[in-house]
Amino acid sequence: MRLVATRSLKENDILSKPVLHDNGNVLVQSGIPLSNRIISRLSDFGIGYVYVDDEITKDIIVKNVISDETRKEAIHTITKEFKEIANHHIVGQKLNPLHLSKDFSNIIQKILNDIKSSDDVISILSDVYCYDSYVFTHSLNVTIYTVGLAMKMKFSEKQLFEIGLGAILHDVGKVMVTKEILEKNGRLTDEEYEIVKIHSRAGYDLLRNAPNIPLLAAHCAFQHHERLNGSGYPQGLSGDEIHLYAKILAVADVFDAVTSNRVYRKAMLPHEGLEILYSGAGTLFDKTIVELFSRTIAIYPIGITVYLNDGRKGVVSKQNKYFSMRPHVRVFEQNGDRVEPYEVDLLKERSVAIIECEARLGTE
Repeated sequence: MRLVATRSLKENDILSKPVLHDNGNVLVQSGIPLSNRIISRLSDFGIGYVYVDDEITKDIIVKNVISDETRKEAIHTITKEFKEIANHHIVGQKLNPLHLSKDFSNIIQKILNDIKSSDDVISILSDVYCYDSYVFTHSLNVTIYTVGLAMKMKFSEKQLFEIGLGAILHDVGKVMVTKEILEKNGRLTDEEYEIVKIHSRAGYDLLRNAPNIPLLAAHCAFQHHERLNGSGYPQGLSGDEIHLYAKILAVADVFDAVTSNRVYRKAMLPHEGLEILYSGAGTLFDKTIVELFSRTIAIYPIGITVYLNDGRKGVVSKQNKYFSMRPHVRVFEQNGDRVEPYEVDLLKERSVAIIECEARLGTE
């Protein structure tokens, strides 16, 4: 299968993977020829890219980092619980958060089990899913990235559970912010930005009073927008004043934010998102965490078309688990001429490098 920008789809192209709503329902089924009407519908749904059948890549299979069942249950739980918290806030009722710990604990355990059983780097292409709320999907994606990174850092089971809960609940305070501001199609005013910033403290206040929610999980909500140089919020903490969990979460949070479609901005590709992190490494983000994160995620997703520095063109066919910036590439073109496809392992051919991906996915 090959990853193709929706805007580049042609009539009769065939999807390799179905397009799903984040609740698990199938929006567009795989295995049937696409009509212009369906292609238009995909664009209307905000789907930036899809996987399609391709003769050169027909044996390339993309595996999900968590199962569809786990994703469906996680999104359902996040949606239900966040909406309940929002409704209590709107009517001024005090929330009884007794069930928060149980519901989210079950989800975290399933995510941990799925990631542990995976033998590959983490790849999340959220645009392959259509979702009702960015906050809900973002909360899940950040959890997957955070837990995957924490595993690389050899966290104990207790620590993985704590940071997993903190990650899935890090944006719970955003239920206190109006949808009009959160999903505004354009730059926020200074006043609107100040309103958005309250979500960190609001989330902390909610979680620190919730039975069986670790206090460190509450601090994930409180500190995930703090930055090493003290330029973050809400407290302007710097350096070692910021808890390690929050430093990890900051990296995962920003990466998912820039690699997800938003109403005001198209998604970046993973390698572009990583450049954002590296540009702030040592000042905004912990440099060691950024470097480890780059080895945790798939910088170049399987199925994406890439250009090499020696004039060759191919499709990423396999990841090198600990060196995701140097995957396997199935070459099918050299200096503009088609060639019989063959594999190149960039980890072994160190003089060869990816210099560009085919026209940035999801852009106009």
